[in-house]
Amino acid sequence: MGQLTIYLDDESERRLKSAAASAGMPVSRWVARLIQEKTRSEWPTAVREMAGAWQDFPDLEAIREAEAKDIDREAF
Repeated sequence: MGQLTIYLDDESERRLKSAAASAGMPVSRWVARLIQEKTRSEWPTAVREMAGAWQDFPDLEAIREAEAKDIDREAF
């Protein structure tokens, strides 16, 4: 497991410690979770499970039904 040293101004350190305390975890774990969250390469499971949750949002077929003819483009 890697270790990391960072330098923070006093205000940033205070906010970091406060956020970690509010989350009920050590500062190192809070920072590690923040890094994992910000560097994630795919959507979290909770977000993927929301697919199709909005019934009023049109599906792909409905969107394509309403497609209009493209206008003629100008020649170069």
